[in-house]
Amino acid sequence: MHALEAGTKPTTTKAGKKKASAAALEAAALVAAVLLPGAASAPAGHRAAHAEYTRAELRRDVAAVRKAGGGDVNVLAGVDGLPGGRVQDRLGTVSAGSRAPLPWGSHFRTASTTKAFVATVVLQLAAEKQLSLDDAVEHWLPGVVSGNGNDGSRITVRDLLRQTSGLFDYMDDPDIQQKLREHFDENRYNDTSTHDLVVTAVAHKPLFVPESGRTRWAYSNTNYLLAGMIAEKASGTGWRELVEHRIIAGLGLRQTSVPGLDPFLPTPYVSTYLTGTDGTRLDVTTNSYLHTADSGVVSTTADLNTFFRSLADGRLLPAEQWREMRQTVQRTDDPDDVAELPEGTYGLGLREIPLSCGGHYYMHEGDGFGTYTRPAVSSDGRRAVTISVTTTSGMPDLPTLNRATGTLIDHALCAAGR
Repeated sequence: MHALEAGTKPTTTKAGKKKASAAALEAAALVAAVLLPGAASAPAGHRAAHAEYTRAELRRDVAAVRKAGGGDVNVLAGVDGLPGGRVQDRLGTVSAGSRAPLPWGSHFRTASTTKAFVATVVLQLAAEKQLSLDDAVEHWLPGVVSGNGNDGSRITVRDLLRQTSGLFDYMDDPDIQQKLREHFDENRYNDTSTHDLVVTAVAHKPLFVPESGRTRWAYSNTNYLLAGMIAEKASGTGWRELVEHRIIAGLGLRQTSVPGLDPFLPTPYVSTYLTGTDGTRLDVTTNSYLHTADSGVVSTTADLNTFFRSLADGRLLPAEQWREMRQTVQRTDDPDDVAELPEGTYGLGLREIPLSCGGHYYMHEGDGFGTYTRPAVSSDGRRAVTISVTTTSGMPDLPTLNRATGTLIDHALCAAGR
């Protein structure tokens, strides 16, 4: 039996906010960077928008992310939309004991970044009048959200997408947490259904129930399980197929997939490790925990940049639905979330975060089993950056890691030539 080293709210399956342990590993790190011909870049530090972003600057920012992650995490970053083309940088190795650098096109589980995909297809269905954001959960899923103070008649589709439902986060269920921390190996091929996870969530009292005239916010992965169920009921098509047909195929995202219960990542990929309670290293690369609508997309830095740029420049949503997605609210009832990401507000599957050079950007983080995804796009859709971090040793401190990834994003999006 392998048990994972316990941490505070371990980042295990679905959350963009749960912390995970990582395996002890002293890997030989190789640094490499690629700049396509003529690409521009930006200097470090708080600066005006006229600065440039150089190859050396991206490498320095990636090194800062690695240091913030504990010094031995693997980091892969790609910036698209710079005047000269795509800029990439990488730091780390493909697996424990290897000297080979992590592959440029590495696939990774995006975890909660999936929420931006699911919110997009729900908004597309709203644009087509197949559902309304004002529909009650009870209308589509009668009796599913009930009991223990839960009331699906008072929660709308909009509440699900913007995290204002107050529903208990199934990932915080003690039995689920124990299974993940103490019995990971026995459960790595997890096939728990969406329905059963929702049943687990509503067995708990909600944090709050939405009420007229007052908006409260708390991050809950349960919201996106229900959003996926409603999208399926309204369209007659599974949420995976909706994402595949409407986004992945539509944008030609050839390196993006929704594998469901398939526990294997497409090649190339980087091995990910967590630490057991006995101090041994556990390879968690192969697992099927991330298979539901809050977490199930696999992608690459390049494809995520394409997705977020397409979202912001109008290729995926009509103007009305894009405006809806960007109607953000304050994060009122989730101090853990605010501690991990102090700045910004939350819309429909998107965070809006201010830039040091003025304006703001949109993103949705994803944290899973030793994987941390940070995609971001400028408000005009012209420039995007995605950072993928995978662990090889101890659990990173999320506020520290987020400060470093946020600095890299700010430098890339505030650079000249936007």
